[in-house]
Amino acid sequence: MMAAILVGGFGKRLRPYTEELPKPLIQVAGRPILEWQIEWLKKYGINEFVLLVGYRKEKIIEYIGSGSRLEVRVTYVVEDEPLGTGGALKNAEHILSKTNIFLVLNGDILTNLNPEKLIETLKSNRRFIAAIAAIPLPSPYGILEISGDIVKGFREKPRLSDYWINAGVYAMTPDVFDYLPDKGDIEKTAFPRMASEEVLAAVKYIDIFWRSIDTHKDLEEAAREITSLGGL
Repeated sequence: MMAAILVGGFGKRLRPYTEELPKPLIQVAGRPILEWQIEWLKKYGINEFVLLVGYRKEKIIEYIGSGSRLEVRVTYVVEDEPLGTGGALKNAEHILSKTNIFLVLNGDILTNLNPEKLIETLKSNRRFIAAIAAIPLPSPYGILEISGDIVKGFREKPRLSDYWINAGVYAMTPDVFDYLPDKGDIEKTAFPRMASEEVLAAVKYIDIFWRSIDTHKDLEEAAREITSLGGL
């Protein structure tokens, strides 16, 4: 099984860290985000990776190399100009289209979800050409539990189970390349079209660890959570 990781973004909200390093190489709990991702997917037998690089690509290539240090195989596909998430994937069609199903993930998320559920969804229902990992919306705020005018309790940043968000982890078949733009984000181009044609599946995950690293606060909170979990 092959996994493509989108690691070409600028990571502007994490400056000054990203002035010299690409976001996927920023350390969380003593290890770069990208290394956490590779080690997580290795647990599910995924040992072949395609890194879709752009900004500060030389740093990623220098750190990851061939992948042998991490006991995986790594191929690089370079975007010479920003192509967006959809364009970056389209740019790797010559590699990814050689496999029946491949995984795709954003280079700024940390999770321990089981990707095999996404893969099995595509294998068991040929109608779908892609599957999105969906998780309950994490509230950025604590929630008051109120009875009348009395506060009965307080829940710290719960997950709102009535609402689901895109977790940034996907399984796809090569048919997806018919929907991908040469330039643009997959979330704004391909996914809406696929949804309108009902060929995009959602696989719901609950009670898993998931964190998108967008801000300095995310770095701090993710480090604490991963440390408390003992890893991913």
